[in-house]
Amino acid sequence: MKKKMMASTAISVLFAVLFLISSVHSFYLPGVAPRDFQIGDPLYVKVNKLSSTKTQLPYDYYYLNYCKPSKILNNAENLGEVLRGDRIENSVYTFHMRKEQSCTVICHVTLDAESAKNFKEKINDEYRVNMILDNLPVAVRRQRRDGSQSTTYEHGFRVGFKGNYQGSKEEKYFINNHLSFRVMYHKDPETGSARIVGFEVTPNSINHEYKEWNDKNPQVTTCNKDTKNLMQGSTVPQEVDTNKDIVFTYDVSFKESEIKWASRWDTYLLMNDDQIHWFSIINSLMIVLFLSGMVAMIMMRTLYRDIANYNQLETQDEAQEETGWKLVHGDVFRPPINSNLLCVYVGTGVQIFAMTLVTMIFALLGFLSPSNRGGLMTAMVLLWVFMGLFAGYSSARLYKMYKGTEWKRNTLKTAFMFQAFFLLSSLC
Repeated sequence: MKKKMMASTAISVLFAVLFLISSVHSFYLPGVAPRDFQIGDPLYVKVNKLSSTKTQLPYDYYYLNYCKPSKILNNAENLGEVLRGDRIENSVYTFHMRKEQSCTVICHVTLDAESAKNFKEKINDEYRVNMILDNLPVAVRRQRRDGSQSTTYEHGFRVGFKGNYQGSKEEKYFINNHLSFRVMYHKDPETGSARIVGFEVTPNSINHEYKEWNDKNPQVTTCNKDTKNLMQGSTVPQEVDTNKDIVFTYDVSFKESEIKWASRWDTYLLMNDDQIHWFSIINSLMIVLFLSGMVAMIMMRTLYRDIANYNQLETQDEAQEETGWKLVHGDVFRPPINSNLLCVYVGTGVQIFAMTLVTMIFALLGFLSPSNRGGLMTAMVLLWVFMGLFAGYSSARLYKMYKGTEWKRNTLKTAFMFQAFFLLSSLC
């Protein structure tokens, strides 16, 4: 009787668990949940760092003399964002969901000598401006260089470019002061709300003209708010120089897309990442393969020669005599000269391997999504610190096997040697 009651109880518990599992829905990681927007809802564009593939030094967006809001607010940043150099702040760019804007004038700036110099330096170093809308970084659409019809994307837009006027050989600097934004959204047919699934920009350089500047109602003659024709007969770019007046403008359009919110980051996988130096990678791989092949050939020739000598031995006494590579067996368990350094290297290798393995597992499980900005760097730093336990254990274990006596020095070397090297190399 008791067995039947226990069996029925177990079946009831099993059905209850299955019922709970069937009612469970998918979840979102903190900070990356979708947001639904209605028509007319405000959309606030945020600005990020100025980055370049020529130099690894990021700059704050407002380091250059761009239009500033009345009060600059910094977003809360995690450890990974700080290490990557991200500086996310508010901006003067404000949209309204599914309401297009044409030729919106932001501000008017007169460049002094220092501001002009900063702009020219950033244009020389090919710095890019990074912006964010609904946690999506802005992208520039480009055609592929191979001539195919498919498009690719680039992170951010350039501060400006260098060129010369027609009939002149003098090189000038020009700034991208007019931005044409395009926001893609996916509409829910049931509720009528929409989710942002794309954020693109087309930068332009336009030498805007105006009759009389009015801060309360700025108007330019080279751009008409009431029409979608942004430039009316004006194709002259905006030059960067001392005492030059620059008018910053933008327009925004909205386009419905079939891309769902869960797949909106797929577009960024098609981006051209200029920071990947393919030639250097291939060159390094070729060198490694060449050296490995040389070492393998030398070892094979040595082994073949020794084996041939053993096969030619005529007597048992000669066979018992040890020659060649068999003499190594006497040195197998002998501690090396710098055994303490070997223990440090092994411990650090275990630390790096464990950190990489756990990071890849977290990434496969979806905890390190690109929408969680800075999550990968934060996870790697925290795992590196935690995996120091395994580094210390493996290093101490090996050091004990070599019968070392200065275990305190070995512990300090394992904890600080490579960390100090990486710190000094990053500062230099």
